[in-house]
Amino acid sequence: MRKVVKFGGSSLANAQQFKKVGDIIHSDASRRYVVPSAPGKRYSDDVKVTDMLYGCYALAAAGKEFANELKVIKERYNEIIDGLELNMSLDEEFQVIEENFKNKAGEDYAASRGEYLNGKIMAVYLGYEFVDPSEGICFDENGNFLAEKTQELMGKRLSVCENAVVPGFYGAKPDGTIKTFSRGGSDVTGSIVASAIHADLYENWTDVSGFLITDPRIVKDPESIETITYRELRELSYMGATVLHEDAIFPVRKEGIPINIKNTNAPQDPGTMIVESTCKKPKYTITGIAGKKGFCSINIEKSMMNSEIGFGRKVLEAFENCGVSFEHMPSGIDTLTVYVHQEEFEDKEQQVIAAIHRAVQPDFVEMESDLALLAVVGRGMKSSSGTAGKIFEALAKEKVNVKMIDQGSSELNIIIGIEDRDFNTAIKAIYRAFVENK
Repeated sequence: MRKVVKFGGSSLANAQQFKKVGDIIHSDASRRYVVPSAPGKRYSDDVKVTDMLYGCYALAAAGKEFANELKVIKERYNEIIDGLELNMSLDEEFQVIEENFKNKAGEDYAASRGEYLNGKIMAVYLGYEFVDPSEGICFDENGNFLAEKTQELMGKRLSVCENAVVPGFYGAKPDGTIKTFSRGGSDVTGSIVASAIHADLYENWTDVSGFLITDPRIVKDPESIETITYRELRELSYMGATVLHEDAIFPVRKEGIPINIKNTNAPQDPGTMIVESTCKKPKYTITGIAGKKGFCSINIEKSMMNSEIGFGRKVLEAFENCGVSFEHMPSGIDTLTVYVHQEEFEDKEQQVIAAIHRAVQPDFVEMESDLALLAVVGRGMKSSSGTAGKIFEALAKEKVNVKMIDQGSSELNIIIGIEDRDFNTAIKAIYRAFVENK
């Protein structure tokens, strides 16, 4: 069995955390490929190394003195090296970094050094081979990620490594210029490495024991999710849940490799498994609840609109031509409602309304602001009757007025429109109905 393990910044913030990571890796011989992030915060008011590098390079790019700032970053790494009692020095690496900063090597180069240096330490600490991602993670000259070329080169490079450390977050363009991933960072690298070596499992280690059913800032100590499918994950992340970005999932999803989200500080916890599909019955009817505030609705009424060919297209074209994207569009026989981001819409509202009038000559247009959208997601809803009724009942008990309900054809999610002020109350009510009162 071959596993790729990725560790986040909080898992590698200091020597003590490094030791925990070392114990986790050495406890399982199949954990052969390690993807480290840059050191994160050691305490709440601390600064991440990546942010320190951005600040340091900003001074260099402006032609200002940056030696003291670089020295502080070096001290962060030396603190880890000393704490691990390693016989190594990063003096040469920091000399190269200083020279490249002076030559304005770019912000991406500067940011990538956090992972690069942590990878150097990790390789020595574990006794693994160090593989620079600039050797195998490829971008074109415009900075677009080249998935097929990367798969081929990384696969070839890692096939000759029994064990390896591959720093996260970056790769290189054809001319060798360093390019970082815009989103997902080291999570993306971990997924790429897992795909390239055809791993059996991709373990993503962080500071929480998997995903939670809902936001712990709203519901105290919510239950964790044991197993979640890629489709459920996508629905929840789309509605604002803090989960892995789609870019970090695609390479392993393509290969059918499962992801296990684990907690560095509680390695005994099972965490959350992310899979393509599963015949395991979920513990609850719902898998998760997520949502976003800050929407407004535009309700368009016109008699016999359902028999008017192209009505919906013309309405959406009015939004498109004004540069406004839409979120949801529930409709009835004579009504059609469009939900949009309020912040994006406010400056263009009269322009859009005028465009709608020109396009479809509505009988009436009405707007409502300060709305929120909630997504109740779960593969268990397919085989459970009365899910929507249960949601309505839970919300009615708390006197939450439902503005809109929209169920996808896959029966995987139900979207509910409510007022912003009812957001927390609604999430608590739905959680109580499906989890606490199961």
